[in-house]
Amino acid sequence: MTDATPAGSAAAEPTGTEQATATASGGTTAVADPTAADPTTVSATGEATDYPQPRNKRLTEDEAVARLRSGMTVGIGGWGSRRKPMSLVRAVLRSDVDDLHVVTYGGPEVGMLCAAGKVSKLTFAFVAPDVGPAAVLEPHFRAARQSGALTCTELDEGMLLLGLQAAAWRVPFLPTRVGLGSDLTLVDPALRTVRSPYPGPDGGQGEELIAQPAIHLDAALVHLNVADERGNAAFTGPDLYFDDLLLEAAEQRFVSTERIVAPGELVAAAGDVTRLRISRLHVDGLVLALNGAHPTSCDPDYGRDEAFQKAYLATAKDPEQWQAFRQDWLSFASEAEYQAALAAWPGEEAAS
Repeated sequence: MTDATPAGSAAAEPTGTEQATATASGGTTAVADPTAADPTTVSATGEATDYPQPRNKRLTEDEAVARLRSGMTVGIGGWGSRRKPMSLVRAVLRSDVDDLHVVTYGGPEVGMLCAAGKVSKLTFAFVAPDVGPAAVLEPHFRAARQSGALTCTELDEGMLLLGLQAAAWRVPFLPTRVGLGSDLTLVDPALRTVRSPYPGPDGGQGEELIAQPAIHLDAALVHLNVADERGNAAFTGPDLYFDDLLLEAAEQRFVSTERIVAPGELVAAAGDVTRLRISRLHVDGLVLALNGAHPTSCDPDYGRDEAFQKAYLATAKDPEQWQAFRQDWLSFASEAEYQAALAAWPGEEAAS
């Protein structure tokens, strides 16, 4: 892994000023800023304690990406074209960060980053946009690989999971039967096997197993449906997509989210406690990003923008079309400008 020192300055810590809150009678009441760096907090009994207030983790997309450096190994959450941290990916695209080693269950974010020349290495189980004739293979990724623009480590889906789990557990590898009998050891001669020190299923010699090495990340970018102000987060859709393992395997961890609620309200916002799978202990930066997964889906908040993704995928046919798409959609100075342009886009009509 590379040195994870930020390339740019981090956002300044809050000063601890008070905020004015409207009362029912129409007046205002001074309320302490919950993100302020107050040296003490108040217990349930009203007594002051020595516990510090939680650190303010709120960032913009650009402030989060300013902490990345060229050459880093970066994990990107989501699955295919589902709940990808696209607002953070767009911030990477408008930054000067490049030479990245991306680790992901890939979708359109991989194609965009490859087409923009941001990726030098990719560790992946698949790169598929989930829709149309390109459902099996993302076309911009295919073009980058065929041209030799990046090196790749191909893994079975289960092996990628185990590599992230090993890094999260801080062990060098995890043994698995996944990959045995396949060509993965031919594609990756560095992949090793180990002999189990315990008897095999028949009581004889221990099994020979794939030793999936840990996949350590310099940074991880994920998108969740809802989070609280302290950085705890939850998914409300059908799947977590291993976002928790990406964060636990990384040195720097950034979560974008559709909405942020007050501490104590996350369980109600998520629906039930089983969906609270992201701990604030594994979050260094929290970004409020409404529609931040666009054009990928973020169920149940919104589905995939099929028309927009269709328009994007079509640009793989011609470098000039890609450059025009990049200029039209990926060159905005901020995520707010992107979302404003998207709101004015005619959608299906423009894509047809």
